[in-house]
Amino acid sequence: MTYTLVATVSFQEEVRKSRFAVWAAPVQSAQDAAAFIAAHSDPAATHNCWAWKVGQAYRFNDDGEPTGTAGKPILQAIEGQQLDEVAVLVVRWFGGIKLGTGGLVRAYGGAAAQCLRQAEKIQRVEKSRVDCEVRFSDMALVQSRLAGYGAVVVAETFNAQGVCWQLEIPVKHLAAFTTEFANLTRGQGRVDVATGAN
Repeated sequence: MTYTLVATVSFQEEVRKSRFAVWAAPVQSAQDAAAFIAAHSDPAATHNCWAWKVGQAYRFNDDGEPTGTAGKPILQAIEGQQLDEVAVLVVRWFGGIKLGTGGLVRAYGGAAAQCLRQAEKIQRVEKSRVDCEVRFSDMALVQSRLAGYGAVVVAETFNAQGVCWQLEIPVKHLAAFTTEFANLTRGQGRVDVATGAN
């Protein structure tokens, strides 16, 4: 069971005269994470270190701190709280006292974990991407049933016969949806579960 954040959250603390400011936010993609990090980074700060995780994809950056002392501890804070689709940025303003590698790991990882602990979380629903084609004559009926399965239309295109939808459906409703879809379209519709389900 994984969770994500409800909204952006921030946290600040001082460690041996260095100031650490943390921002954490829910993100849907690598592009979302990059945009969030760019928006909250401070070019005047000594270091802007970050990590994000979206499904199986993740990245982290030490931004000039010794290798493994900032980005990786931030990522471990995300994973340690069973979070996914989350980006965390930790900004440090150096206060004149060196923390050493162990101190840096504790400061970055600890600040990130503290920020995430105080964030409001929701359970992340596993979803599958589904492509389906529906004839015009069945379109309204099928569309009226989508919400009951938690299905969201991600993309919609039309052809001579009807509509092609790309849907996101919670995995737990997938089997029931495909059965009802076949019944509603009397076997005339097409439904494919995309291999890139998340």
